[in-house]
Amino acid sequence: MESGLSGKKVIITGAANGIGRATALAFAKEGAIVGLLDIDAKGLDEVAGRVRQHDGAAITAEADLSTANGVDGGMSELLEALDGHVDILVNNVGAGAVRSFDDVDDDAWQSTLSLNFMSYVRAIRKALPILRENGGVIINNASDLARQPEPVPVDYSVSKAAILALTKALARAEAPKIRVNAVAPGPIWSPFWDKPGGFAETMGKYHKMEPHAAVEHEMKLRQLPLQRLGTPEEVANVVVFLASDLASYVTSSVWGVDGGSVRSIV
Repeated sequence: MESGLSGKKVIITGAANGIGRATALAFAKEGAIVGLLDIDAKGLDEVAGRVRQHDGAAITAEADLSTANGVDGGMSELLEALDGHVDILVNNVGAGAVRSFDDVDDDAWQSTLSLNFMSYVRAIRKALPILRENGGVIINNASDLARQPEPVPVDYSVSKAAILALTKALARAEAPKIRVNAVAPGPIWSPFWDKPGGFAETMGKYHKMEPHAAVEHEMKLRQLPLQRLGTPEEVANVVVFLASDLASYVTSSVWGVDGGSVRSIV
């Protein structure tokens, strides 16, 4: 089946590693032109190099997406390089740590919301005038924890729930020219988990276990039907589908890529 993505211009935030990296490579395989935005310049260069090895087109912009100036400057740089045009915006950047409610002070709340939620708001704000004129797609990366929160990490879960509300509101406000959907990954083994200070390390501290053992323990607690963590590529496949012509009648939806972690029927 034809995806209709060849020649489309795609901007991906948090594109240097993990789900963002896999998403960039997946779009490039479909013939899309990818604009990559991240604070990790080395990671961006590696992803762009991989894209170009396969005769794809990639441009990069380094920016701190936890700040208003960073999002504005990074998006402006990419849009200028894309001749002022974008067809698809993938909001993917995010971070989190496993900690209880008592351990999240005001500064930590602000930090989580600034990166995980406000970066989406700010990136959408930059892209909307173009998408309103020409039509297009917005895809927001949320989490299974947005729909089924666990005791930890509470600030991360709240930021992801806000993304779902934003997705639903924009889908109604911007139809029929713009489709807006969300993916809600479950546990995905990526640098988000295994980097220093990431989910695995902080989960180990929370459960008082070695990180790998703590992850296995957490998956047992969640009774994950597929009994494993997912891969970034498995999420990227769904993102590309939602952006494509194959999903032309899909908007205001939340697509779980979670190994069956969410038990609700709605």
